[in-house]
Parts: sequence; C-alpha cells; structure tokens
Amino acid sequence: MKVLMLNGSPRKDGNTSIALREMEQTFAKEGIETETVQVGNKNIRGCIACNFCKDNGRCVFDDAVNQLAPKFEEADGLVIASPVYYASANATLIACLDRLFFSTPFDKSMKVGASVAVARRGGCSATFDELNKYFTISGMPIASSQYWNSVHGRNLGEAAQDAEGLQTMRTLAKNMSFLIKSIALGKEAYGLPEKEAQVMTNFI
Repeated sequence: MKVLMLNGSPRKDGNTSIALREMEQTFAKEGIETETVQVGNKNIRGCIACNFCKDNGRCVFDDAVNQLAPKFEEADGLVIASPVYYASANATLIACLDRLFFSTPFDKSMKVGASVAVARRGGCSATFDELNKYFTISGMPIASSQYWNSVHGRNLGEAAQDAEGLQTMRTLAKNMSFLIKSIALGKEAYGLPEKEAQVMTNFI
C-alpha cells in the first residue's frame, strides 16, 4: 500500500516538509509506503481548457503533471500539503492539481485523500477547504484527524515547535492508514460501489 504526498511549498526542508515528515514516519510504522514529491518549486502553468487530455489521456503541457499521473494512479492515497498564501494554497500547487485531476482518465474512487495547510497564523481553514474539493469531486474519501489538518510556523523550522500540529499530523496518518487498509478489505469482500452513468446539467 502506498501514499503519494505532494509538497506545495517552494522551500525545500521548510515548515511544510516538517509536517509531511511527521506523517511519513507514522505511515512507515503502519506499513504504508510513501513517496513525497515537491511541486511548489516547479514551473507549472495553469490549465487552458484545450481538452487535449480528453482525446489523449494526458495534459498537453508535458511537465511535472504528466510525471505525477502514473504515481497518482498507482497510489492508494494522496496527501496534498501547502503553505498558506493570502488565505489560500500556493498557486503553483493549484495549477498542478487542476491539471492533474482533470487530465487523468483513471478512476480515483476510494483512493483516500488528505490535505494539510501550514501557516504563520491565519488562513489554514480556507486552504484546507480549498484542497479538499479535489477529493470530493473525485469520489475520494477524506481522512480526518483530531483537529483541522494544520501546522503553524513562520520562520524556517518553527513548525517543529507546534506540538499540537505535529500530533494532528500523526493522528491524520494513523487514520488515513486505517482507511486505506479498511477500503482494501472492503474492495476484496464487496467490490466498489456501482456507478450510474454520469448526468451533466447546464444552467443558462
């Protein structure tokens, strides 16, 4: 079982990395393999709604998004972590997620998702809600913790002092591990829920 973790921070070994490392250590104890990819420092442009992906199964821009696609397909869970900028996620991460979720044709149902926000002070809840929307539109159950999934720190390394935030990360990883294992057993015993043909309604 494997979890793909996306670090939306442009800073290597910053406070977002501290939060994710706390989760990585817990996943390892739970027997869950992890791979962390830092996307916040990459040159990723936004979606241009060209619909190339609908015919080709990949994004027209052949960058980190297309490299992440097979990793996402293979994974049983996805963690998205972002620093908070102006009460929202890093724009590079959002550009990546928009294209990654829209351009990949594989079924994401029952892959477990979790989002993490890291801030100096405010904006964590707004960022947390923003990131969770990628999961809910894709049929992905969301792992929860003992608090909203946030860690606080401004200067490099300060997140390591947020004892409650780090505990929230450990609890999140434990709960996510439980969900991944439970869903695997459920698939084996019952299969995936039957899907109806999609109905799309336009409002004019």
